[in-house]
Amino acid sequence: MVIGFGSNLNKPKNQVLKAVKSVESLSETQLVKVSSCYSSKPQGPQDQPDFVNAVAIFYTAKSPEVFLKSLQKIEKNQGKSKRRHWGERMIDLDILLFDNLSINTETLTVPHPEISNRDFVLIPLAEISPNLQIAGLGKIEDLIAELSETYLIRT
Repeated sequence: MVIGFGSNLNKPKNQVLKAVKSVESLSETQLVKVSSCYSSKPQGPQDQPDFVNAVAIFYTAKSPEVFLKSLQKIEKNQGKSKRRHWGERMIDLDILLFDNLSINTETLTVPHPEISNRDFVLIPLAEISPNLQIAGLGKIEDLIAELSETYLIRT
């Protein structure tokens, strides 16, 4: 399973690294690999700080729904509050992929619906899983090649 991490408030890199440790500490969950952290311009309103993003591969015995609730608890404990759509945030955790499952419920869509459009997801993911094939979307290297532009800087 792959989780995306993002923050642009209160030492964002520290927020991302703290969240990775929090996910790793969940029961029945094991960190497999984590990417470098990358800095990027906001996708939404530009009157906010740059983001720091990373992705990590985990193994978990939890169901996707139970795991999502665990992530939401970590976000809340770390101070997440949604101020505006695509706005600033202390921490944001997204389930990007969950095995080869395709999930579409009211609360969870996997693969993440924007995964193929986000350089801050694809490039860190390619760093830790360069031969990844995303069900229904194709090879990660092809998805990166289709990006019109990228603004990432490895931190």
